[in-house]
Amino acid sequence: MLTDPISDMLTRIRNGGAARHKNVQLPDSRIKREIARVLQQSGYIRGFESSGEKSTATLLIELRYDSYSHPTIEGIQRVSRPGRRVYVGARKVPKVRNGLGLAILSTPRGVMSDEQARTAEVGGEVLARIW
Repeated sequence: MLTDPISDMLTRIRNGGAARHKNVQLPDSRIKREIARVLQQSGYIRGFESSGEKSTATLLIELRYDSYSHPTIEGIQRVSRPGRRVYVGARKVPKVRNGLGLAILSTPRGVMSDEQARTAEVGGEVLARIW
């Protein structure tokens, strides 16, 4: 049993990129699929696929690399964790590396990137930072 499945997901993506794996596989959940959707929309991963029955469902994430075989995700960091939740208002949505990175937020309108949250003028819980 994991106490923080989102941290586990981010760690698997970080380690898979460092090991130059093509895919990483992890237990599936709705929040993980939404985070993967935001990463795909932002161009950090190639794609993702959910398979299996509910109790044994897995999420397969296809990592993305540049022409020199370097992972597109240089760094990935969990911000809000079970012991310390981090919430921001609509006007305080963080920019990662002056807009070159990405913050993933869980808002009342769903999981979205920092740019989408600023456009929609909503705040929420900052889940992760990616650059």
